[in-house]
Amino acid sequence: MSDPIRSPFQAPALIASYGLSSLLTPDGELMELGKDELRAQLRTMPPPLLIHGPATLRILSLPPEPPPAPWFDLLELFLFVHPARSATPTARGIGLELGLLTPEALKETILTADILYQICEKLVQDLQEAAQTPSIKARLHAFLIPLRQAGWSWAPFLEQFLHETSSTFATAAPKRSTAYDILKVWKRLPQWEEKAQRPHPGSQPVDPTAARKRLATMLGHSAEPRPGQADFASAVTHAFRPRDIPNAPNIILAEAGTGTGKTMGYIAPASLWAETNDGAVWISTYTRHLQRQIEQELIRLYPDAEQRRQKAVIRKGRENYLCLLNLEDILNTVQNRPPQQKHSLIPLTLLIRWAECTSDGDLMGGDLPGWFGELFSHGLLSAIADRRGECIHAACPHYQTCFIEHSIRRAQHADLVIANHALVLSQAAWNALIPQKRAPADIADENGIPTRYVFDEGHHIPDAADSAFSLTFSGLEAAELRRWLLGAEGSRSRARGLARRMDDILERLPELQAPFQTLIYATQKGLPRPGWSLRLQATREQPTQGTETPPGTIPEDLDHPAEIFLFMLERQLLARREEEHQQQRGDVSHTRQECDLHPTIPDLTEATEHLLNALQAILRPLDQLIKLISEQLEAPAEEGDMPFRQRLESTLRSLYRRAFSRLQGWVGILRTIITPPNPHDHPLYIDFIRRERLPALRTMEESYDIALNRHWLDPTIPFASTLQSTTHGLLMTSATLRDRDGDDTEEESWEKAEQRLGTTHFLQPPLRAALMSPFNYAQQTRAYIITDVPKDMASLAHAFQRLFETSRGGALGLFTAIQRLKEVHRRIHEALALQGLPLYAQHVDAMDNATLIDVFRTEPHSCLLGTDAMRDGVDVPGEALQMVVFERTPWPRPDILHRERRRLLSGGRPGAYDDQITRMRLQQAFGRLIRRSDDYGVFVTLDRRMPSRLLSAFPKGVPIKRLPFDDALSEIEVFLQERREAR
Repeated sequence: MSDPIRSPFQAPALIASYGLSSLLTPDGELMELGKDELRAQLRTMPPPLLIHGPATLRILSLPPEPPPAPWFDLLELFLFVHPARSATPTARGIGLELGLLTPEALKETILTADILYQICEKLVQDLQEAAQTPSIKARLHAFLIPLRQAGWSWAPFLEQFLHETSSTFATAAPKRSTAYDILKVWKRLPQWEEKAQRPHPGSQPVDPTAARKRLATMLGHSAEPRPGQADFASAVTHAFRPRDIPNAPNIILAEAGTGTGKTMGYIAPASLWAETNDGAVWISTYTRHLQRQIEQELIRLYPDAEQRRQKAVIRKGRENYLCLLNLEDILNTVQNRPPQQKHSLIPLTLLIRWAECTSDGDLMGGDLPGWFGELFSHGLLSAIADRRGECIHAACPHYQTCFIEHSIRRAQHADLVIANHALVLSQAAWNALIPQKRAPADIADENGIPTRYVFDEGHHIPDAADSAFSLTFSGLEAAELRRWLLGAEGSRSRARGLARRMDDILERLPELQAPFQTLIYATQKGLPRPGWSLRLQATREQPTQGTETPPGTIPEDLDHPAEIFLFMLERQLLARREEEHQQQRGDVSHTRQECDLHPTIPDLTEATEHLLNALQAILRPLDQLIKLISEQLEAPAEEGDMPFRQRLESTLRSLYRRAFSRLQGWVGILRTIITPPNPHDHPLYIDFIRRERLPALRTMEESYDIALNRHWLDPTIPFASTLQSTTHGLLMTSATLRDRDGDDTEEESWEKAEQRLGTTHFLQPPLRAALMSPFNYAQQTRAYIITDVPKDMASLAHAFQRLFETSRGGALGLFTAIQRLKEVHRRIHEALALQGLPLYAQHVDAMDNATLIDVFRTEPHSCLLGTDAMRDGVDVPGEALQMVVFERTPWPRPDILHRERRRLLSGGRPGAYDDQITRMRLQQAFGRLIRRSDDYGVFVTLDRRMPSRLLSAFPKGVPIKRLPFDDALSEIEVFLQERREAR
């Protein structure tokens, strides 16, 4: 007789907390236990029913369990039953998503463990309803076969449950050859079909009155009144006027105060222009999270889901999507492992279950729950996406079902494309090359060439441009290019080299063979060999004192141009930085790991010459390959040859983007070492050397990557130059376009904004618009600067704890240093949890930022600690956020890049340049506090040295006081209580 199948309903149920955890024993006893008592109880019980196993282990200070996990994790069951549907990974979050809890349940402080049985029962019922359809039931059974073989704890229970729901279902196990057929999801996915190329869009303007009417229709009668929203929609129609001058797009800077409703305000005219002119408007924002927020707003414009899917498309870089070829490679690898090593089939099978239901295959911020990687491994998501740039496009056997290709083709015919700044700037840079004949003709970006852009969160444009147009030569970057060209070298990696990606092209065009082989040989000789980081590390560990080796001597192990160059870069860094030197700004210290490039040490020049020759040896055959492929594309296409032509086009893009343009940039920066710039000339670039820890080797001592960096002094110069030729209309909008400097006139504040955002580099000056926030900040907010909190960690933690207790949750703590955040969390999380105030923290909890925000928004009385990622773009309305606490004034980090920009771009007022950046950060942080007309909240900074000149960052009318901590705490308590009663 076989062993009885263990049921999750017979397991103890556990909701872990840093304070008292809730445990329901198999005997039905409900207990509240501290950490030590709970750990003792769990040792005597079978594995429990819980939510988010890794987070539970962390809360209980238990070591990770080797896979497969023995417990019943309801998040895993949720993934199986409801793929492509997300929920906050807490008992309350799943209960709300499944309809088990009412909104009133949000007011409850703590849910007890018995709710887990209710959640489990509801999920089982949902599974039973789905299994009423025979085809779905058969698929569910098929998915359970690999899950059972992998040791998934839920598999035996679900198999027996599905079997009991139908006596006619065949229980015989399938043959081994077909057992894994269910995992070959690419065989079941729909194929995309080519459509006729979309004509160039028209040039009809958008009437401001029509924009107002479209907005009113979208909002309906039940929407919250937002004064100024219609004015905003009317004003931004300027960006949708036809262009009158070549290379001079119509630009509007629209500052929309918090609460204006700018998203719907620009969607109204954008959708009208797209419909009237049969063209696409690209809406760009800064983060994936904000992309999804905009997508949710579009429900008002397109209530029908299918229409919304056709009219509005989210576009991201290829690295965000599931790659079916990578999936097949991983699946083949896992299938061939021995049975005891097949536990990785659990996340892989659940991911495949999601893949057959997903709307677009987006792994990062799409309909795959953000906590998937936290449950299993973020490494799987990285491996299964095209993060290495190895896409073979039309040569891929899954090309017709590819999620990325589906998305690209939908975007080509959509009205609204929701992208991010990084993708927009990348495609704009590529398109700008075409008219200059620096790139092959007729090979535009695969996403097309938009003529109308909306840059939401426009204050991030300088940062996004800085990232997009900067250049880095490092050991990691150079080794990555070598791997992209050569593939895996003597390792078990699945990396595909250029030969494998181009084999069909090389076979059909034999004239490419000679330059291709030259390229491979030059790459082997010129770029860092595998193991470069270990060799550089070994040179650091060699003794230098008491030997006869003169300083700067190249170790014998380094006989490669790139590795010798990296060695010399590090020598210059170590020579120029003072030992353990620290720069001080207030209490913020940063160990120097960078130095200026110029003047260079003598030995670096010689190493540069050798590397320059090696890189040019790679560029020459690469350039020849590009020219030969371009000539092939310029020849008349033969009938039925379109798939091969598409292969050539995609290969050409990849060669140019991934290799040629990067190598050209490296050659350019190396030449400035040979021929240094005139120090009296105003520079375009900032060149410096920086050393950083290698992510893959964090457990090893002194594991560093050394990098030569080049940044534009003003990154909005390339931003403007790449957009001005192809763009006809451009809207930049944000709540914080302008710095609130109390000494500036209205005109001066706009001039500074135009300079910072780069609109001064366009031929036509922008139109300006400003809509004030509708909120009554004098009544809804208070701001306090605490004057007597000491600098030590104990005092800082004590201040955070008392503030969070006074707010009764709903508090966001912002830090300028990760280490201080972790230390404050360590000191106060248990004390807060005992009072029913759960504390979550970025860099501490096993959750990504988006998931943490969802938890913070869902869990009543919770508090959250974060860094600058939590400062911008977080939307938490209502009582879920009623206090923001800054531990220090968020001054800019005093690195070389900032030093040079404040020196050369500040107009002789470097202090004012620092103040501007800091005020903008304070504006963004304060903007998290009030999101709706009935919100209220308190802003607190624990830095008594915050200067008064920064206080203009807060909206007019905000009462600001400098008070001792106890006095401020009393006022805060009275204010919050009064606002709660008034609400």
